Amino acid sequence: MQGDPTGQEVRARVQRVFLIVLGLNIAVAVAKAVFGILAGSVSMVADAIHSGFDSFSNIVGIIALYFAGRPPDPKHPYGHGKIETLGTQIIGAMLLLTAGGIFYEGYQRLINPVVPDITAVTVAVMVVTLIINIIVSTYERRRGEEYQSQILVADSQHTRSDVFVSIAVLGGFLAIRLGFPAADPLIAFAIALLIARMGLSILYDAAQVLTDAMDLPCDPTLIRAVVTDTPGVAGYHEFRCRGNPGEIFADIHITVDPALSVAGAHAISDEVERRLKKAVPEFVEVVVHIEPDGSP
Repeated sequence: MQGDPTGQEVRARVQRVFLIVLGLNIAVAVAKAVFGILAGSVSMVADAIHSGFDSFSNIVGIIALYFAGRPPDPKHPYGHGKIETLGTQIIGAMLLLTAGGIFYEGYQRLINPVVPDITAVTVAVMVVTLIINIIVSTYERRRGEEYQSQILVADSQHTRSDVFVSIAVLGGFLAIRLGFPAADPLIAFAIALLIARMGLSILYDAAQVLTDAMDLPCDPTLIRAVVTDTPGVAGYHEFRCRGNPGEIFADIHITVDPALSVAGAHAISDEVERRLKKAVPEFVEVVVHIEPDGSP
């Protein structure tokens, strides 16, 4: 790859990943739903709903990335990057709603029990879709980490939870075969709790970005080394950063010799900005404030 990709290029690549994952998730959800309904398995249908929501979250991701990639305008001088975070919050909120629906369905099946018809085909479908989900979640996470995409990483975590849900459903099938029919709605409860936990985790991570928490790749040790190693810098303080993991805005105060000319001090600030952006590629903007050394 020649040079570092722009933010727009990265978002285009992330959107392509979402389109690939969308197609696979739709195929998995349809297979689970069809065979779950035929077998009368509420846990398998619940798992299909979860997989279907994976597809919906992919669509949310594609739309959010489209708007997040729009250039800055007078009302949004810092760009639209946080729309990606809003999309992440939508995924988290929908996960909580889905968890509530699955919990309700599991309760209904618990008070009106129906033993599902488990066949070799039903088990085979679950195993195949499980393997697909493992491949999809691994691919999605690796690309999310490579592109520093918060929404793609969050979506991969959701897909990964589907892997454990599928394993739980297969465990429920085994329990039913061993003479424990109540296991199916209980597995549905477990699925609901797992999805709710994932939704809360996604909402928390998104809230960290929206509240400008400094939970970003802004290693204080690295910042100190880069800034203090810059010729002409006497010291620094009040370093701050905010934004998405792959799109960070930072500002810092540096102190310089008060006898320097404005042009000389400005040259030092430019060098600090250049070095910080080189050390932390995720920095899209670094504002360097100049102060005379020894000032109160």
